[in-house]
Amino acid sequence: MEEQFPIIIIAVPLIAALLITALWWFDKRVCLPISIVAGLTSLVASVGLLLQVLSVGILEYRLGGWAPPFGIVYRIDHLNSLIIVAVSLVSLLNLIGSRTIVEKEFQEKVGAFYALYLLFTAGLLGILMTGDAFNLYVLLEIASLTGYALIGLGRRRAPLSGLNYLFMGTIGASLYLLGVGYLYLMTGSLNMADIAQILPTILPSKVIVLAFILCLSGLFIKMALFPLHGWLPNAYTYSPSVVSSLVAPLTTKVMIYAMFRVMLTIFSIDFSLNSVALRLPILWLAIAAIVMGSIMALAQKRLKKMLAFIVVAEVGYMVGGFWLGNRAGMSGAVLHIINDAAMTLCVFMAAGAIVYKTEDDRLSSLKGVFRTMPVSMTAMVVGGLSLIGVPPTCGFFSKWYLISGGMAAGHYGFVAALLFSSLVNTVLFFRLFEIGYFEPFPSGHAHEQQGHTDARNHSSSIAEAPLDVLVPLVATAVLVIVLGIYSGEIVARVIQFAIPAVIG
Repeated sequence: MEEQFPIIIIAVPLIAALLITALWWFDKRVCLPISIVAGLTSLVASVGLLLQVLSVGILEYRLGGWAPPFGIVYRIDHLNSLIIVAVSLVSLLNLIGSRTIVEKEFQEKVGAFYALYLLFTAGLLGILMTGDAFNLYVLLEIASLTGYALIGLGRRRAPLSGLNYLFMGTIGASLYLLGVGYLYLMTGSLNMADIAQILPTILPSKVIVLAFILCLSGLFIKMALFPLHGWLPNAYTYSPSVVSSLVAPLTTKVMIYAMFRVMLTIFSIDFSLNSVALRLPILWLAIAAIVMGSIMALAQKRLKKMLAFIVVAEVGYMVGGFWLGNRAGMSGAVLHIINDAAMTLCVFMAAGAIVYKTEDDRLSSLKGVFRTMPVSMTAMVVGGLSLIGVPPTCGFFSKWYLISGGMAAGHYGFVAALLFSSLVNTVLFFRLFEIGYFEPFPSGHAHEQQGHTDARNHSSSIAEAPLDVLVPLVATAVLVIVLGIYSGEIVARVIQFAIPAVIG
């Protein structure tokens, strides 16, 4: 059974999605139990896979028994085994807390939602495991198409936001596919490890450089690296809450992993960082992403849009950390993929709980929400402190590695951007905490005082979110702290083996 873990992780959600599509017409109550069983199975197999990697090292699973480079191979190592567990866990926690919100937001589309949810998760997990460059594109499109549909299931501006995401995502996928096409033209192979062995024999080559730039450009669009982030804020803001708390923690992180994999496995770290003069330009793009994402978040008056722009800044953290080209920076980037998935899930789930009860995500409408939704707001505090970088939450430790990497590389612009972003996050979340906890001072104007009274009466009528929403939310907040406490163990036992030995 253990040797079948890689295919179980993918096949079970796919089969469950097919079952839900067939059965929900007869009884929609079966959708959530089937989805949870599928998600739990994937998580158990993911943990088993991580333990195998820690025990025996790199694993290969040959689909259909075909040997590479002719067959598709799933390749699991220290880098992706850890992220596979993170994706499976985030997906399951969000799924467990989805029932009440899904029944309210989707009504007659419940079956479609759960089927798309499982297909989206399966696509992301496949991206993480595949060792084939073209298969990565196929799985990229499975995740993307289901992501577009999930966002489009929402109301008001959600379909238009999903359509914009589709246009931008299609451009990104096409650029990546074109790059893979050039690689196949020059090497005659699609297997990542096989391409890596062939490339040194044909370098230097302008075609290979072009393929590298095309692959990176496509992935930059997919991960929403500034200034290619235009699809992300509206997609995450106007999508249903249970969708935004799925795509926001996972999509950008898996795309960043795909960039890592392309650079490490296909092109080699030496070619990626030294042979092509992109290192400094991309570092400065990452800095721009951090600064501009933070500034744009500061200008928002809606909670979900504020969080969406924080995600734009977080993308800059991970991209910049990797392109620093040293062990501390890369370790911080990989650790931040895990940590950011947890803390982004925490704040988006908390936002979803608030929106579910208040039906409004304007910051000005959250007066008194600490008193009426103390558990949800406590989770928001934990997630917010982690995004700021306060110990012992996990955000502090990955930022520490990133800052250490920036100092070691002598790139003080990156360090300054990280500190600036942390300060802005402090302002953002403490402004939110102030609105939710402290009453505004009396203005002296009768009509404004009446408005404040109405706001207090409105907030006092709001109860806490349902228990099935709160339990996974609290578990996520605890996870944010636990990941912080065990960050050293994660780096020492897993991440250090994911960084190439040539990196100092």
